[in-house]
Amino acid sequence: MRAARVVTLDGPSAVEVGDVDEPQPSGGQVVIDVEYAGLTYPDVLLTRGQYQIKPPPPFIPGSEVAGVVRSAPDGSGFSEGDRVAAFPGLGGFAQVVSADRRMVFALPDSVGLDAAAGLPMNYLTVHFALLRRGRLQPEETVLVHGAAGGIGTAATQLAKALGATVIAVVSDERKADVARQAGADTVVLAEGFRQAVAEATGGRGVDIVVDPVGGDRMTDSLRSLAPEGRLLVIGFTGGEIPTVKVNRLLLNNISVVGVGWGAYWMQRPGYLGEQWAELVPLLRDGALQAPIGSVHALDDVRSALAEIDERRALGKVLLRLR
Repeated sequence: MRAARVVTLDGPSAVEVGDVDEPQPSGGQVVIDVEYAGLTYPDVLLTRGQYQIKPPPPFIPGSEVAGVVRSAPDGSGFSEGDRVAAFPGLGGFAQVVSADRRMVFALPDSVGLDAAAGLPMNYLTVHFALLRRGRLQPEETVLVHGAAGGIGTAATQLAKALGATVIAVVSDERKADVARQAGADTVVLAEGFRQAVAEATGGRGVDIVVDPVGGDRMTDSLRSLAPEGRLLVIGFTGGEIPTVKVNRLLLNNISVVGVGWGAYWMQRPGYLGEQWAELVPLLRDGALQAPIGSVHALDDVRSALAEIDERRALGKVLLRLR
């Protein structure tokens, strides 16, 4: 099979595409012929050895795929020919993957394989963030940073589907269109977002901030929270890991909440299936649909990774494997 491999930890430009052996599934694993793979920011970090998981090169990155089941063990709930999305952990940038059956998800007929490849990482992460960690309630207001990216669009769609009002923060007007298409009620630019949020909320602030960006936005995000608001720390695509002066938390009884989806489900693998079951009705009726920004051939994987690395992505970036 053909696959993209990280052979040295020198960033996206050092990823190589070639022929490798197909994976040999162990007991309980489902083998999938991959049609599309979704790219995520952790894939970029993996190419530099900067992610929390540090596999030794050479390795195949890619944590979310969609395709058709080639084979599945008895009792897995899957059969040859089933259309699925999957979260293999690593190995997704390849024409064939094998994945634990608990990390394979049956797709509603209405969900295409291209859109499905953008679901596992982002939508399960924001489901965990908004519901378990953020305790989102209907009619609350959610501020989403990086709202044109994969996490941002997923958070916007899910928050809207759960009855929230969404204020999206983007870096430029091109990205504003993506955020609006995802369902944001209000879109503001990152420059001066605190004042724009105050105006949009009549000075009250927001109940939840979804922050996959980090960097120098942290202080103004905290200042944008309403009393008992929650700032959800998901990642640091801005590069810098910010610090918090904890006295800021006292004035309005606000909280900074870590969102470690991977750390949580790895201790409870069955949780992924529970999450998926809650998302399926929203997928079926179209409330959740990963917006596709660009689709690259496997041989163009370096450009695809660079698009994310340089923060040029407008929606979900995909690799087409077949």
